[in-house]
Amino acid sequence: MHSKVNSHCKKEKKNVMMQEVKVDVAIVEEEEEQELTSMEELLERHNQHSDNIGKLVHSSLELQIENSNYVRLSEKFAEKSQQLRNMKGEELQGLDIEELHKLEKSLEAGLSHVLETKGERIVEEITSLQRKGDQLAKEIEQMRQQMMEMSKSQKHVVADSENMVYEGLSSDSVTSLCSFVSPTHDDDSSDTSLRLGLSLFR
Repeated sequence: MHSKVNSHCKKEKKNVMMQEVKVDVAIVEEEEEQELTSMEELLERHNQHSDNIGKLVHSSLELQIENSNYVRLSEKFAEKSQQLRNMKGEELQGLDIEELHKLEKSLEAGLSHVLETKGERIVEEITSLQRKGDQLAKEIEQMRQQMMEMSKSQKHVVADSENMVYEGLSSDSVTSLCSFVSPTHDDDSSDTSLRLGLSLFR
């Protein structure tokens, strides 16, 4: 009887120990899971921080490049401004003989280019004026031809009108008209005949 009790107690202790072990395992698993989650969050924050650092470094490099370009352009602008003032004859005191010689050559080359360009412009203007003159002469000739055609047309109209007048008169009237305007009469009779002849057209 005593041995059965001891055996039962041992089983109970064993069960209790197993339960405790299960609880301990569950706690350990939960702790490990929490640690893994914390590690993942830590890694994610680290990656984000690394990305931010990379962006910052990239922005810093771009800023350095922009600053370098600005400095280079500023120096070039200052150099060109000084050259322009020298070409205007300003601030020549600081130039030595060699620099003055270079400036002289540069001005001579510039003047030669200016004269060449000026000559080209003059030739272009002369050519343009010649074209305009040729066009004007052509238009004048066309107007002259038109006026000649109009004059011919008017002569035809007058001739046709005279023919119509003569056709409207009898042969006797035409004979009388011709006798009135004949140059064999004296001045008085000529004037009278002319007046009578003109009255026939009214």
